[in-house]
Amino acid sequence: MSTFSHLALLLLCASALSAQTFQAGAARRDITPREPVPMWGYGDRHDKLSEGVIDPLYADALVIDAGGSKLAIVGLDLGRAPAEPSLQRIRARILKETGIAHSFIAGSHTHHGPVLEFTGAEGKGKGRFDAALRYYTQMENAIAEAVIEANSKLQPAHVAAGSIQLEGFNANRHSKLEPKPGDKSLTILRLDSASGSPIAVLVNWAAHPTTIPSQTLKFSADYAGALKHTISQAMNAAPVFIQGAAGDQRTERGGKDYQAYGQALGAEAVKLARSLTPKAVVKPSLQVREDRLRFTPRVDLKNAFVRLLFEKAFFPELVRHYEDEYAAGVRPWLTVALLNSDIALVGASGEFFSNHAIRLRERARVQTLFFFGYCNGYHQYFPTIEGAAEGGYGADEQVAIAEAGAGETIMNTALIWLYEMQGRLRAPRTRTPR
Repeated sequence: MSTFSHLALLLLCASALSAQTFQAGAARRDITPREPVPMWGYGDRHDKLSEGVIDPLYADALVIDAGGSKLAIVGLDLGRAPAEPSLQRIRARILKETGIAHSFIAGSHTHHGPVLEFTGAEGKGKGRFDAALRYYTQMENAIAEAVIEANSKLQPAHVAAGSIQLEGFNANRHSKLEPKPGDKSLTILRLDSASGSPIAVLVNWAAHPTTIPSQTLKFSADYAGALKHTISQAMNAAPVFIQGAAGDQRTERGGKDYQAYGQALGAEAVKLARSLTPKAVVKPSLQVREDRLRFTPRVDLKNAFVRLLFEKAFFPELVRHYEDEYAAGVRPWLTVALLNSDIALVGASGEFFSNHAIRLRERARVQTLFFFGYCNGYHQYFPTIEGAAEGGYGADEQVAIAEAGAGETIMNTALIWLYEMQGRLRAPRTRTPR
């Protein structure tokens, strides 16, 4: 055999081996601001600066390689995913240094994280909030480095996914109509090494992390931090928490004691994870599709009177961000992945009401479906149509900016993509531009 033929055979064998390999790796970085900056989540704070730290904020990264196709999943102890400029810089670096083109980068929705909406333009952060602008560089580097390290730790892995209905841990905070919708699904992705050592446990749950008073101007991961610590201690695995469709879901058990709530929820997650048996993946596969959709805003932030009302409720620099964000319509990201043909991951950039996730699971016809809210951006609330008709906080146009029915359109698009990935629907040759 010639040298060229031998090399070609080696490359062919390596390619075939890669196509049969399922790998995973995980890593963490601290993303706690080092300087006082405005805090995200409560309007009554306006632009008050932070005064310290209760517990650190982290970026927890999980990288999956399914037959040579890679995906990054990053859970952030932040109120939302990074704003579009930060998101694109993070993704560009990840792509350049790891080749990973697809990612779910999601905030836990803690209301004790930093404001992420400033820019370096006059009147939009520059000058008044330079410390926050410095923080964005710190945050972007830390998130990218977590993914890069997780990618460097890829190893052959076994996987299991499962879900249970967990009663008593969340409740509907919006509707006054019975029966009130509630997403009780605690969903777990467990990844072990080929030898059986835990690599990571991903937890997907829907409940607002608002258990610490707004008057407390200190950073905290809220219950997600206690949950992740509980998993790490019990499983010796990297914990990743991704918030679900929590737009109308509040915490129930444990009242305002975020540590007790997180520990109790973490104990349930550990119990579920231990009940799963990770197995080798015979035919690893990964399909990912992503797009930005466009909807008409229900509020005109260019209207001077409307803008003044928002600026009094929040503060001018924050409102100017959303004025720019919605200048061409409300444009949320939708990211959909199908892993190993039977695990679906759907991420969308907003606060979705629980019935969106419930109905998507019912219709998707996959073994396990993860719904990631606050993912790859943030475009405020997406109530169901009936929620918008009922009105109230989270459903009214002041915080649910996109046209009524936008959430249903996003869920329907996700469902169609999943069916196309499964070969149940034929994808059109050309897509209608948005």
